Amino acid sequence: MIIHSKKLDVKKDPRGWLAEVVRPEDVDNKYFGQILVTTAKHGQIKGNHYHKRKTEWYCVIRGNGRLTLIDNKNGETKSLSMGEDDMLLVKIPPNYFHSIKNTGKKEMYLMVYVSEPFNPSDPDTYYESK
Repeated sequence: MIIHSKKLDVKKDPRGWLAEVVRPEDVDNKYFGQILVTTAKHGQIKGNHYHKRKTEWYCVIRGNGRLTLIDNKNGETKSLSMGEDDMLLVKIPPNYFHSIKNTGKKEMYLMVYVSEPFNPSDPDTYYESK
């Protein structure tokens, strides 16, 4: 039996941490995006960006947060609570500026599926809404 294991690269900053958990090379599927887990400490915000081609799916699996989405085409804004008190899976299409704030008292854990893996030479991540 062959068992695959890898040491995860956990990136930490004052807001919390982020780890790319499953990437295409882990599942031998070049069409697979990636699954990551990130945390946010009380009151901290993650995201604050948009993508031109990537789609993301967010699920708060521990704690609670408020997700804010802004449509870059028309400026329409939507905000919703998600987390232990209201388990949701939210699809975030390209060109939606998005951020999520930890609104709970404990550290928030956010599980994310991204339609393509992160590539540092072509990140498709933009930090200013149109």
